[in-house]
Amino acid sequence: MDWPTLITGIIVCLARIADVTLGTVRTISIVHGRTKTAFLLGFVEISLWIFVVAKVLQEVATKPVLALFYALGFSTGNVVGILLEKRIAFGYTVLRVISQEKGESIAEQLRTAGYAVTTFLGEGMSGPVCMIYVVIPRKELNGVLSMVKEISPEAFYITERAGSVSKIYRPTMQPSTGWRAVMKKK
Repeated sequence: MDWPTLITGIIVCLARIADVTLGTVRTISIVHGRTKTAFLLGFVEISLWIFVVAKVLQEVATKPVLALFYALGFSTGNVVGILLEKRIAFGYTVLRVISQEKGESIAEQLRTAGYAVTTFLGEGMSGPVCMIYVVIPRKELNGVLSMVKEISPEAFYITERAGSVSKIYRPTMQPSTGWRAVMKKK
């Protein structure tokens, strides 16, 4: 393989990674109802795709290795898109925690951290349990789960995507200052 073909292949692969990554995040944006984000990502994604496809189709007959770079970029783009979306973490999650002995401690710790928590008493396989429900931004899930596991490593939990949320209480680490404080008072 000559240098120009290798460089073209790398460019095709990187452009394909970019367009598939954008496509993955765009699809997830659609699911979350983020129309403006989906529109913008779709425009950039298809622009890149047209460039890449035109380049590969033009040269694939004489340089079949470009098809491998194209495929590698597509596969890698899917993985990068999923990792990027997990990092962005659009939307909200419903966290349900079931604990036999430390449910009230978990609920109190979450409330102290500023989360709106609802508890229910229930009956589990081995007796009474405390069920805890909290809706949180997906970005905060790992931190909240760390708090739960620290108090009760044996607690059972379930997470699920929250489609629509009427009201979300967000913990604030410090009081608003500057223009944010002025805007809140109005």
